[in-house]
Amino acid sequence: MTAENFNFNAGLKKKIAIVGIVGVVLLVLGIVFLIFGGGGHAAEGAHGAPAHGGGHSEFHWYDRLYSNLWINNVFFTGLSVIGLFFVALQYAAQAGWSVAIKRIPEAFGAWLPFAGVLMLAVFLVGGHTIFHWTHDYLYDESDPRYDAIIAGKQGYLNYPFYIIRMLVYFGVWYLMYRLIRRESLAEDINGGVVHYHKMVKYSTIFIVFFAITSSTSAWDWTLSIDTHWFSTMYGWYNFASWFVSGLAAITLVVVLLRENGYITIVSSEHLHDLGKFVFAFSIFWAYIWFSQFMLIYYANIPEESIYFLERLSDDYYAPFFFMNLIMNFFFPFLVLMTRDSKRHTVFLKLVCTVVLIGQWLNFYLMITPAVLRENGGLGFIELGTTMIYLAAFLFVVLGNLAKAPLVAKNHPMLQESIHHHT
Repeated sequence: MTAENFNFNAGLKKKIAIVGIVGVVLLVLGIVFLIFGGGGHAAEGAHGAPAHGGGHSEFHWYDRLYSNLWINNVFFTGLSVIGLFFVALQYAAQAGWSVAIKRIPEAFGAWLPFAGVLMLAVFLVGGHTIFHWTHDYLYDESDPRYDAIIAGKQGYLNYPFYIIRMLVYFGVWYLMYRLIRRESLAEDINGGVVHYHKMVKYSTIFIVFFAITSSTSAWDWTLSIDTHWFSTMYGWYNFASWFVSGLAAITLVVVLLRENGYITIVSSEHLHDLGKFVFAFSIFWAYIWFSQFMLIYYANIPEESIYFLERLSDDYYAPFFFMNLIMNFFFPFLVLMTRDSKRHTVFLKLVCTVVLIGQWLNFYLMITPAVLRENGGLGFIELGTTMIYLAAFLFVVLGNLAKAPLVAKNHPMLQESIHHHT
């Protein structure tokens, strides 16, 4: 029972490959429709949105591609680093219940190096499209397009420092992942508590570092797209979005593995705890969302309220704005409110799938209106890009999952997890 391994067989690899291939086809179709349909106003739909904080006077099909690559970079990076954060949190808290499922979030961290390479590549190729602050004329006082507000942020928002920060984020995150993963695998072989105590130490270090970088990376990767806008709660908001997405992904994978005969020691008690996590942090996400919205609405300061006005007053983005709240708060809150619903896999699968789609939409709303303005859309390009990323993410994570036993057989708290009861 404790030595079972995940079989990443050819049949499953084929299914994931099909998802990726279909994604490529949809992406190509979306690009073709944009090119021959007259840009963002054809085939995929367009709308009128206020133009705030600069942007592009001319729209190209690759602008939309860059925007969607960035959305998926941020979203799947979040799933990966939250997998590591979840494991670290269990060790720092010396929790025993999660031993039975810890290898699943542990495997999520394997995506980090790929996420880092993709993030850097998209920034170097498409950063000029995504980030308005990368335009040199904004800092030239002799240029009529000079922007004093953005120029005042040049000490932080500049190419060298931005890239250095990105490398530090991914470098340290991946280093901590490798250290925790190494001790986790060594524990399977050697047993004892030496490796466990090392993981507690590494986890504590990572949590402290992540407490800072989860906010600063949010400022870099999403907040700075709206260069004029600012929010003192944005780091928390991004973290809440990442965390509930990661919890939903972990829960969904655990449920699917269990239904296919793996991790047999996982009981309805473990599922109940995972369901409580998703339920609780969907409420936490809504609390942060409302707090940010309320403070900005109450203060009614133009440079703050413009962020919500662009999304609420626009006929295209406004429906997504309300769908965001329904999918990420009202739906999981109402479905997972009862004890029984957290213990039934059909409800967990439904809620986690909706939350993952809803949080992707949340990042879409953070990024697309700021990058594309009136040229945003939701169609083949968005679906195709996401399917490609999903297929790549699953290949890496499931491949990593197959490299070690699904249950940490020599973990000192394994028996506590096996006999876990709530």
